[in-house]
Amino acid sequence: MIQFTLKCDKDHRFDSWFKSAAAFDALAQAGHLSCAVCGSSSVSKGIMAPRVTTGKQDAPSKPDVSKSTSVAVLSEPQTEVEKAISALRKKVEASSEYVGTDFVKQARAMHAGEVPERSIYGEARLDQAKALADEGVRLMPLPFRPKRSTQ
Repeated sequence: MIQFTLKCDKDHRFDSWFKSAAAFDALAQAGHLSCAVCGSSSVSKGIMAPRVTTGKQDAPSKPDVSKSTSVAVLSEPQTEVEKAISALRKKVEASSEYVGTDFVKQARAMHAGEVPERSIYGEARLDQAKALADEGVRLMPLPFRPKRSTQ
């Protein structure tokens, strides 16, 4: 595992763990990374200081996690922002239908009155979302990537 400091095009900085440097590169190239603060998909590695041990001093001992009562789990939100985004995700997923890449088509059809209105979420490119907004379709970007449906 390797930890990278990442930054988005709006200069938000955050850390994330990856299986390897190649895994980061593959995820970045596929567009599967997004800013933990604003959701921007333009994410790159930030400047990082390497952790180097010279061997002159004893390395600090690792904490015994079996005796610890506050072990941080990477998949659980830690900061107030992460907790708020997690709560928003749960609310959206519980009260809306995931339509995937059909989002633009479904949103237009609802706006035109061709199908009944309902709460949906899905995926759209930035240019598609701007076109929908220009047409008067009410929408908002989500600060997280939708979990892809396994259906």
